[in-house]
Amino acid sequence: MSEPAGDSKLEVKQASKEVKESENVAEKYSAMTVSKNSEMNMGELSSVFSAVPTHKPVKKQIQFVEDKQEFSRFPTKAGRRSLSRSISQSSTDSYSSAASYTDSSDDETSPRDKTQVNSKGSSDFCVKNIKQAEFGRREIEIAEQDMSALISLRKRAQSEKPLAGAKIVGCTHITAQTAVLIETLVALGAQCRWTACNIYSTQNEVAAALSETGVAVFAWKGESEDDFWWCIDRCVNTEGWQPNMILDDGGDLTHWMYKKYPNVFKKIRGIVEESVTGVHRLYQLSKAGKLCVPAMNVNDSVTKQKFDNLYCCRESILDGLKRTTDVMFGGKQVVVCGYGEVGKGCCAALKALGAIVYVTEIDPICALQACMDGFRVVKLNEVIRQVDVIITCTGNKNVVTRDQLDRMKNGSIVCNMGHSNTEIDVASLRTPELTWERVRSQVDHVIWPDGKRVILLAEGRLLNLSCSTVPTFVLSITATTQALALIELYNAPEGRYKQDVYLLPKKMDEYVASLHLATFDAHLTELTDEQAKYLGLNKNGPFKPNYYRY
Repeated sequence: MSEPAGDSKLEVKQASKEVKESENVAEKYSAMTVSKNSEMNMGELSSVFSAVPTHKPVKKQIQFVEDKQEFSRFPTKAGRRSLSRSISQSSTDSYSSAASYTDSSDDETSPRDKTQVNSKGSSDFCVKNIKQAEFGRREIEIAEQDMSALISLRKRAQSEKPLAGAKIVGCTHITAQTAVLIETLVALGAQCRWTACNIYSTQNEVAAALSETGVAVFAWKGESEDDFWWCIDRCVNTEGWQPNMILDDGGDLTHWMYKKYPNVFKKIRGIVEESVTGVHRLYQLSKAGKLCVPAMNVNDSVTKQKFDNLYCCRESILDGLKRTTDVMFGGKQVVVCGYGEVGKGCCAALKALGAIVYVTEIDPICALQACMDGFRVVKLNEVIRQVDVIITCTGNKNVVTRDQLDRMKNGSIVCNMGHSNTEIDVASLRTPELTWERVRSQVDHVIWPDGKRVILLAEGRLLNLSCSTVPTFVLSITATTQALALIELYNAPEGRYKQDVYLLPKKMDEYVASLHLATFDAHLTELTDEQAKYLGLNKNGPFKPNYYRY
């Protein structure tokens, strides 16, 4: 081999010197890296409850879906595919509400058209792909690590089986955190059938993992409206299985059963509801004298309102917006419609990142709270032309109308943090003159004839669970509350609860909170006998009257 020319020799020497220097740096880095190297048994739960029926006035009647529309015959297979694609062209592309471990190249065949069997030979389920069960099991195990209080409740009560004989039909978001709740209910003796309360929030691998263990799950991410009602019907209407308890989120399952299966509904022993929308529906039934079973309003429990609604939304609002739009919040003008606990959490998070936050409110008390927290309270029409982001969290309908959407500036973002998809008038945007362009999963650009684009997230459905994830620890608090409410309603002696809506008593809220304090190594101060007498309290609680506002 001939030697390199002069210039080439010089280049070889320089290259050799650079390699040696790189090796020295690597050795130094490697060396540096190495060198741097409270108790309550289940028998006492019934005595804890002294729930008092509450009657909250409902200002506006919540309209039921017309029977003709809600209970119409199911379309053909081809019609289902067409409807599903028109609602969300790529909503089935992602297996999880967040990043998923699973492959997203699965075919677009509707799960209703597939025949799937789990390892036990059962086909009593309908999920996207049962083969994803192993990935879903990993997600459930991760969730369990941050839900220690619920796991603690499971271990304490497992031997007593307080839900033995309970047949629970559930309609909630199907996520890893919900799976921990469902498996806790099963461990306590219940049989469960489950469906999703939101067509976009299901984690497909988690649904598969639950189905693999024998829980009958009927849900997948990206369902059509028809699929949604079909899944609810499959949970309720099955041969040889009579549900006696309901766990609902939004009231759709309750009202489907009430309207279509009234004889089954009358045999229900209790309903547990966790959303504003669902609770309004229950109070409406109660006011009309049509609620024939006792119901527990978990939504207005302290452990739901002050933790799930506030702290969960304070973190997940940013997560959902960042994942979908990559928006920078510093200097952005944002309107948050509603200053309840959800609105308070959203506003606090946005303000912390430098956004200019406006609030709309109908309630003078909430409006005054917003003012005292440093937010300007406005009417939406006053700022509609200048804002960059609109977030709804009222539980109402038509909070953002077509006229207001027409006046928004180019590039504005619109999303919803309430349970129902009625807050933004999305239906008015499905007109010939407007073009819909799907730019990524759960993100649509709605384009006006003049070229203006409004960015609509999750088609107006719940942003955080449709487009991101939520903090596991906070959901542990809500899930523990739900589990205890189910145990109480199922085991309550006849006559304790009438056909009405009840609130959780303060003592139970305090118990749920106490289970979660160990996570923070928190140590409660104990009252002396003299102090307890002075305050007129029991040393073991409850420490606040039912009318106390935290």
